[in-house]
Amino acid sequence: MSVRNLDALFRPASIALIADGPIGAVLARNLFAGGFDGPVMPVTPGARSIGSALAYPSVASLPMAPDLAVIAAPPDALPGLIAELGGRGTRAAAIVGTDRPAAAEGPDGRRLRQAMLDAARPHLLRILGPDGFGLMAPHHGVNASLGHVAPQAGDLAFVSQSGAVAAAVLDRATRRGIGFSHVVSLGGMADVDFGDMLDWLAADGRTRAVLLHVETVSHARKFLSAARAVARTRPVVVIRPGHGAPGAGDADGLIGPDAVYDAAFRRAGMLRVFDLAELFDAVETLASGLKVGGERLAILTNGAGLGLLAAEALADSGGSLAVPAPATLARLGAAGADPGLIDLGDAAPADRFARALEALLADPGRDAVLVVNGPSAIADPVEAARAVAGVVTAAAKRDGRRPQVLASWLGAGAEAGALFAEAHIPAYDTPGQAARAFMHLARHRRNQGLLMQTPPALPEDFQPDADSARAVIAAALAEGRAELTLAEARSVLDAYRIPLLPEGAAAPPEAHPLVLGIDEDPVFGPILLFGQGGAAAELLHDGVAALPPLNAVLARDLMMRARVWRLLQGYRGRPAADLDAVALTLVKLSQLAADLSEVACLRINPLLAGASGVLAPGAAIRVQPPLPPGTPRFAIRPYPQRLVQHLALRDGREVTLRPVRPEDEPAIREMLQRSSPEDVRLRFFSAMRSFSHEFAARLTQIDYDREMALVAEAEEDGRRAILGAVRIIADPDGETAEYGIMVRSDLKGQGLGHRLMTEIIDYARGRGLKRIFGEVLRENVTMLRMAGELGFARADVPDEPGIIHVTISLDDLPALSQHS
Repeated sequence: MSVRNLDALFRPASIALIADGPIGAVLARNLFAGGFDGPVMPVTPGARSIGSALAYPSVASLPMAPDLAVIAAPPDALPGLIAELGGRGTRAAAIVGTDRPAAAEGPDGRRLRQAMLDAARPHLLRILGPDGFGLMAPHHGVNASLGHVAPQAGDLAFVSQSGAVAAAVLDRATRRGIGFSHVVSLGGMADVDFGDMLDWLAADGRTRAVLLHVETVSHARKFLSAARAVARTRPVVVIRPGHGAPGAGDADGLIGPDAVYDAAFRRAGMLRVFDLAELFDAVETLASGLKVGGERLAILTNGAGLGLLAAEALADSGGSLAVPAPATLARLGAAGADPGLIDLGDAAPADRFARALEALLADPGRDAVLVVNGPSAIADPVEAARAVAGVVTAAAKRDGRRPQVLASWLGAGAEAGALFAEAHIPAYDTPGQAARAFMHLARHRRNQGLLMQTPPALPEDFQPDADSARAVIAAALAEGRAELTLAEARSVLDAYRIPLLPEGAAAPPEAHPLVLGIDEDPVFGPILLFGQGGAAAELLHDGVAALPPLNAVLARDLMMRARVWRLLQGYRGRPAADLDAVALTLVKLSQLAADLSEVACLRINPLLAGASGVLAPGAAIRVQPPLPPGTPRFAIRPYPQRLVQHLALRDGREVTLRPVRPEDEPAIREMLQRSSPEDVRLRFFSAMRSFSHEFAARLTQIDYDREMALVAEAEEDGRRAILGAVRIIADPDGETAEYGIMVRSDLKGQGLGHRLMTEIIDYARGRGLKRIFGEVLRENVTMLRMAGELGFARADVPDEPGIIHVTISLDDLPALSQHS
């Protein structure tokens, strides 16, 4: 259901409180003290009033239908209350502080949750909880929670499954003067879950950053789709218990149970942290606006011991010390085993800090500089802070951007902190905290980059033979076998063009043994595994996981997260492995997982990776009956190959119509560049002279779930060119979608625009959407005429005289495209 009626949770016009006893008293106190300017109506059969508010004996006796009901009642009473409230017109209910059976696993908990959902469904009433801490929306004066403190209004949103964690976060935030736009405890997630909350927060203009405490995810595809959408526009920081738990995460213990969640957070562009202190540190660091290009940190300090603490924290977090150029080291007068750690000595005066920082900022071998100052009886730390702030301010004015500098000033008090705040330098209490903060920036940049990377196209000769692989598996299943023989497994690998080691041949002596695999996660569906292989693979615990589908960029990122990555670079005369061949094998396995739901588990151990490519002696493959066609399996929807078709334009030109791919970014940019400035303006409502990577990537990096973009592709001058594109972006409720379309200027009049529109309309109807709408400039007469021919209704937009709103209902619309 997603965001439908969530406004009644966070911006209600009226609230009913159905609770008594100690929990009811806390809820009443918080609701009345929160500053809510609408009526709060207690429902308490045995009381005439609660505080100064008139109480009502029943839901039926309420003078109006409350938008929101806050309920703390015995579990068995909940379905009846939900039905009664829904019948009155209530649109949302927060079930707070109920007994554990309402949220517990097991027959009783499932029965109760289903009964509540059945009662709510006819009325579209949304349920938060059960067994939750409640919710707070400070900007609207709503405190429907069991919180012991009331947060100040701010721009952070915190969503947690645990009421205890929510209370701890509120307590810490209050002491640090941090405010919130929302604080929400999801509890048992009978209805409202993380995906719903992320969709709501994505459209909330008061939320600058989102903090999540995640224990479990209920709807993986919705969660990832919503999380990716939010993470493109604002930081999302997530904490989850279970990091580092050994074994039992997959069939043979290659990964821990937390590895798949870690892969999901990374794939969604979120930043993961591991304790509450780090949670707030990460938010403040990301909010500083500091941008870093990599993971190399130079450390400048007046104490070697302090610098070493920072360096150790940096290494533990996956970063590395920068290596300044020889000219920079000479300018600094520095040398030693760790040239990226510059020790000025405890007597270093302020001007020496300034000169050293200027030298490091001019060096291209670092991504940021951390300046650490410890207490000294000789040099003034405040003057040193003033010198550092002056260098940063001058560099920002000179270069037009802030230099990448962080600070940790020990024992200098508030005066140094004020200097750093004025110069917009993130400052931290300890060197280790500062080094970890740098890695927050680096990891967030890396995860965000994966959302916007343009992968290389797959080799044209990669044409898997899914039918032959499927036939091999079907024969095994017909014999009642769940395991393929070695010969059958080799046939499956060969069908996906994975190079095979000839039978009886010896393994190449210098090849690196790897393990690659496919597994099934109960929450996120198929996953891909990678790590160091060989007989001891399960003992080494070098496995890492990723969610398919993978492209070459994502495959290489997966490889880089395993410890074996460093060995694959070559060492002690051993040649480096063909990393592109390993990445391509992972992409091929990703395609195999998408094509063959019959493959329940697959292990290639070892995959022999050498300087000239990879070879697989075979694989262990466990199979199962195929799932019905169209069954959603992947948490991230795979490329919809079924939508590919071929058509001819009026001039006879052959065109392929297919969903867009991330690697289409260069071709999309070329299409825009070959179009007239006027046509570009009519499409994007703005004059655009250039098209950045980020802009074009946003047009090509879609999840094929809420968004769909079709491109028309044809051969031109010996290469493939995109002639036009159409897209829809659906709202989170899956009912309405906005469309956008553009045809290259020199191809107008060929019927391509009309065909693209009919195809996307039929696709939308097939997905169950109810309406498509668009905003069209009044002067775009060609688009308005085509919209009219297709059956779109027109309406003026209030306060926007230059824009026409066009919309079409899909419920009773006949098939429009020739393909349908």
